[in-house]
Amino acid sequence: MLRASQAFGLALTTLAIFATAGLAQTTEPQTTLPDVEDEVMCPVCGTTLELASDSPQAIDERELIRDLIAEGKSKEDIKDELVSEFGSEVLATPSTEGFDLAAWVVPGLAVMAGGVAAFVGLRRWRGATVAQRETDGPVPSESAEDRERLDDELERYDV
Repeated sequence: MLRASQAFGLALTTLAIFATAGLAQTTEPQTTLPDVEDEVMCPVCGTTLELASDSPQAIDERELIRDLIAEGKSKEDIKDELVSEFGSEVLATPSTEGFDLAAWVVPGLAVMAGGVAAFVGLRRWRGATVAQRETDGPVPSESAEDRERLDDELERYDV
């Protein structure tokens, strides 16, 4: 009985070690400048900061981002601070609220409408060819004379 309890204690200790090691690795990684630069824009240039914008506003944005990273802020906190400092046009992606929602919805609807139009067009085209075959009537069967003429022609080409 003593051995079973020792094995159970060892298993419990091992489980606790792995659990605490997993918790230590789940800390949030520190935000970096390149990580934020591709998601924010320079309102003066209209390009993301990663594209080496040299305007004074872009330089100010980079300085602010570096300062906020040094303070240990997360990417979302940094983007919120940039919006409060420079305005909502600093974000490279539109918000999912109000009129900006159309930037996400309209392209999806356009793709779906194109797919439906292609499907309907193909169905109509296929239906027209089937209807055309039905109006042409049955294919006439070959007569004995046609079969004999075909055999003669094929014999001419046999080597």
